Amino acid sequence: MMRSELGYSTRENIYVQGRDLCGEILGHIDLGAMAFLQLTGRMPNPNEARLFNALAITLVEHGITPSAIAARMTYVGAPEALQSAVAAGLCGLGTVFAGTSEGAARLLRQALADPADTRSFEERAEEIVARSVREGWSIPGVGHPIHRPVDPRTVRLFAIAEETGFKGRYVAMMQALHRAFEKHKGRPITLNATGAMGALCCELGLPVEACRGIAVMARAIGLVGHILEEIRSPMSIELWQKVEHDVSVPPAERGKAG
Repeated sequence: MMRSELGYSTRENIYVQGRDLCGEILGHIDLGAMAFLQLTGRMPNPNEARLFNALAITLVEHGITPSAIAARMTYVGAPEALQSAVAAGLCGLGTVFAGTSEGAARLLRQALADPADTRSFEERAEEIVARSVREGWSIPGVGHPIHRPVDPRTVRLFAIAEETGFKGRYVAMMQALHRAFEKHKGRPITLNATGAMGALCCELGLPVEACRGIAVMARAIGLVGHILEEIRSPMSIELWQKVEHDVSVPPAERGKAG
């Protein structure tokens, strides 16, 4: 027999995680607490709610990113289906944009998985960075094309984590990885917001997969905003025409084209 514990309906009521939607949820909790309840099966305490809301809000908006462009361009082609435009934007949340929080969380969980490992965080971090270089993979959560050398979102998230009592071993491990990576590169490298989010999702005890889920939920809100702005103040057709013009200019003429 198939069964879901998330929710069900009767003729008179709707229940979510065992709670009466109309009697216990609507008008009583905010969207962040609702998301936490749906992901964990329980209500957050005040400190958990504050940190979780900060994580969700962090990735709502970040300008004209590839995901926002994809959503806007898709809306131009299918204005009757706003949901398709949002879905197009969400498809770009992966190992480069937003989805890196999942990779950071997974790496941190692996780094701290063995209770018998007596090495310092610094020693573990240096071993992980050396292995990444040897095997040719990137450390998720470090680097950013704009915010250099500091991502202001990371600073604020860690401050909220300290204020709420969630600046623990996963944050320390992420910071150790950041230092080890900077040492390897020999220059300042940004510890970005998704790295911070991966660490803080671990501190909250959330499943690794929930990290990307939070990014998806957050960015969906932002993409709806982009589509509404596209309706009010279109840019996609101009962007499309500019790209088409630029790629259509013969190579010999590209330097002359304004």
